[in-house]
Amino acid sequence: MNAWQTWIALWTLVTKEVRRYMRIWPQTLLPPSITMTMYFIIFGNLIGSRIGPMDDIPYIDYIVPGLIMMAVITNSYSNVASSFFSNKFQRSVEEMMVSPMPNWVILAGFVIGGASRGLAVGLIVTVVSMFFTDLSIHHPWVTIGVVIMTALLFSIGGFINALVAHKFDDISIVPIFVLTPLTYLGGVFYSINMLPDFWQGVSMVNPILYMVNAFRYGILGVSDIPVGGALVAIAIFIVVFFAVGLWMLDRGKGIRS
Repeated sequence: MNAWQTWIALWTLVTKEVRRYMRIWPQTLLPPSITMTMYFIIFGNLIGSRIGPMDDIPYIDYIVPGLIMMAVITNSYSNVASSFFSNKFQRSVEEMMVSPMPNWVILAGFVIGGASRGLAVGLIVTVVSMFFTDLSIHHPWVTIGVVIMTALLFSIGGFINALVAHKFDDISIVPIFVLTPLTYLGGVFYSINMLPDFWQGVSMVNPILYMVNAFRYGILGVSDIPVGGALVAIAIFIVVFFAVGLWMLDRGKGIRS
């Protein structure tokens, strides 16, 4: 395939993924906004008023970046995991793999499509948050860069999950037993400076902590960790995960019996 044909293939695959989740938007875009509204009401208004400021920032303002990031992570991951596994289950992936389309285009198409859903939900949650607080973005480019990189990273993670999954139940194991605990322990609702030294050290091995804090720095200008190191770490994870996903796809891991 020449460059133009490759671009058409990538664009077609991304468009298919976007149309898939937009066609069922009441299931893919609406529920996260309702869930996050509950978080804003319960944790922001009711509980937050009793907790007080966090790093001299009103508590509801402090948790907004973490809640947005949580929505982006969850939806980017779940979109690719469910979509690619459905294609694998229906054997339509095999048709793509025997076509002239390079495997990196298949991977990139699903990843970009999944990231677009994560970003769309993140934008919706941001709009919802404006009904509860006034957001003023301190570092726009950091904010945009972090959220895009995070959406891409977890889209790739969802792709790898779908590759190794053998049944539909397998694609829910990682979100339930890995993503959810890491997200809640990733500084979404608190500053790790509140923790004892030992638990601060334990928290530092949580990759989501770096994404949440880098995103919080972009919006509020505060962070518990160095932002430059967080950006480098996210970029490294993206490169490594993409390489692993492409390696698995090239060898037909989870596809060829």
